[in-house]
Formats: sequence, C-alpha cells, structure tokens
Amino acid sequence: MSDIVILDEQPEVSSTSDKATQQKEQVSFMDKLNNMSIGFQNIKLKDKLVFYRLLSTMLNSGMWLVKSVWVLERQEKNPVFKKMLNTFIVELREGTTLSECLDKYPNSFSQAEVWVVKSWEKTWKLNSVLTGLADQTEKVASISGKLKSAMMYPLMILLVVSGVVFVMMTSIVPKLLEIFDDKSVLPASTKALIAVSDFFVYYWYVIIIIVVAAYVLLSYWKKTPNGKYNFDNFLLHIPVFWVVIRKVILSKFARIFSGLISSWVSVVESLKIVSDAVWNEVYRQRILLLMEDVKGWMKIWESLDGDKLFPDIMIQMIQVWEQTAKLDQTVVKVAEFYDEQVDNTIGSINKLLEPFIIVFLAVVVWFIAMAIMQPIMNLADTVANS
Repeated sequence: MSDIVILDEQPEVSSTSDKATQQKEQVSFMDKLNNMSIGFQNIKLKDKLVFYRLLSTMLNSGMWLVKSVWVLERQEKNPVFKKMLNTFIVELREGTTLSECLDKYPNSFSQAEVWVVKSWEKTWKLNSVLTGLADQTEKVASISGKLKSAMMYPLMILLVVSGVVFVMMTSIVPKLLEIFDDKSVLPASTKALIAVSDFFVYYWYVIIIIVVAAYVLLSYWKKTPNGKYNFDNFLLHIPVFWVVIRKVILSKFARIFSGLISSWVSVVESLKIVSDAVWNEVYRQRILLLMEDVKGWMKIWESLDGDKLFPDIMIQMIQVWEQTAKLDQTVVKVAEFYDEQVDNTIGSINKLLEPFIIVFLAVVVWFIAMAIMQPIMNLADTVANS
C-alpha cells in the first residue's frame, strides 16, 4: 500500500519542480563537493540491477520516466545511489536523456550500458531493453568475478603458506635448533635451515621492504603503455591460468559486442566500446586494429582469420552468420559457450591446484624435519658406535 500512496503523490512532484530549480541555483559549496564525490564512488551491482529491472517494469506499465526514477529514489536505501537518482530527476526534468545521466558516472555505469540505453532512447522503446541490459550486465560481472576467484584462490594459498613458513622460521625452528651447541659440525641441510631462520628472525624487515618495493614498482610499471601491454601479455601465457583468462576475455568480448549490435549500435562504435571493456591491453589493441579494418570495409572474420588471440571456431561462426546478417545472435551463442567453458576450466584448475599445494607443503615440512632430525640421528649413531 505504501507504494500506491507514493505514486499518488506525483502531483506534489510536479508542483515542486520550481523549488528544485531554485535549490539548484542556490547549491552550497558542500553540496557541489558532495555531488563531485559521488562521481568517484561505485554503486553496488545489486542496486544497479534492481534499478534496471524495476525501471523496465514501471515503463512497461505506462509510467513516465521521471516519475519512475522518482519512485525508485524514494525507496532507495543506498545513500550514494539515492543522491545519484535525485540528480537524475533534476536533470531529466531539464530535458537531459537517461543515457546522458548515466554517462556522467563512468565508475558505476559502463560505456556499453550507456550506448545500449542511448540506442533504444531513439526508438522510444527504452522499456524493452532494460531487463535484457540487467541480465547482460549481471552475466558480464559474473564472468569477471569467476576470473578473480580463480586468480585469488592460489594467491590466498600462497599467502597462507608464506605465513606458516614465516611462523615456523621465526618461532619454532630457532627453539628446536637450540639443542645443538656446536653448529660447525652440523650437516649442510641443517646449516641452510639455520641461515634461513636467522634471516627471517634478524632481517624480517628486509622481506617487507622487498615486497612493498616490488609491489610499488610493478604498479608504476603497469601504468606505462609498454608495461601495461607486457604485463597483460604475460598474463596470457601463465601456465594453466592462461586458458581461463583468454576464455573470460572472449566471453566478455562476445557478450558485450552482441548486446551493442542487437541495440543497433554500429559495428565500428561497438568495437571501440568493447576494446575498453576487455581490460586486457593485448586484446584492446587487437580489437582497435579490427575496428580500423572494418572501417576499410573488411569483414570481421577476414581481419581475425589466422589470429592466435581468437580461436578458429569463433572466427568460423562469425563468418557464417556475418553472411546471414545475424551477427548478434551468433556472438551471444559464442559468449554462452565460453561461459560454460570458464566454469569447467576453473573447476579443473582448483582440482589440479589442491594436490600440488599438498605436495608443496609436504616438501617444505619434510625439508625442515630432515634438517632437524639428521644431526640428531648422526649423534645417536655416534653414541651407539662408541
């Protein structure tokens, strides 16, 4: 019932338009600063998906766009998104389009989403695309999340193993080695363990400095054009992980490209948008080259033919359906195929990593145990012989 009451208050919204205009002219410095800060913040994916789906439902029911956004603003709990929607209302009343409103917040709304909305605004059928846009955005975010989870799993294991080794070297091993008085007669493995343990105990800060310095230098290097390209190229050749990385990129390329094409965005403009959405510099430059080829009236499959970045099956499907003018339908099928491949590949990688990690930990523990037990066993043999 509360929603119905809110809808009945629409005349009050219309009557307050003059007040809103006056308030905009008298915006304080803090309000301007607040509006500026919102542009640098991200809204949650869940809030954005709910916004798209509810807005589509309201527009399908015949409700005006401004009124629909006003209703959503009234019920929004996220203060950042609520302020953003409030800004949308003011700008929509002044004649600004929804796509232009979204374009002012690039951290929350991608260029692909803006262009899809802009294309359907021209046909006055915005309601028919918002639900599909929500589904596409959710799937693209899902496939990106799967890549992050695939990369985070071994990283977390590495951090845990490093922490365990650090604790053993600084707390456990020094106490166990106190039983040996004359360290000059110890075996080579024990001496090596002592050296490593002493380094961890007395020079632990060097390890921190090296890690921090490496992270800072890597971050700076990645921001340079050559560094970004070489680092992304390295990611495409990491053993085991390069498979899932490439499939994720191809899935994002196919899904976003298909969504733009089906929304009547030109092929050239679609390729330009997709090049920024794949996040990998190697693929970005290749897609930009593809865009230039398309400008020269070259077929997409002709430009990609023989390129190792794009598999033959994808090129062949594009070739067949490009000739039948159903490119968008084909490309989305490719995206669905790679989505399934990503799930299977990530599952396989996790299964392969588990025994590898177990073996690695076993080797570390075995080395430490042997380095400690070997001099004890030698001492026992000496006593027995004497």
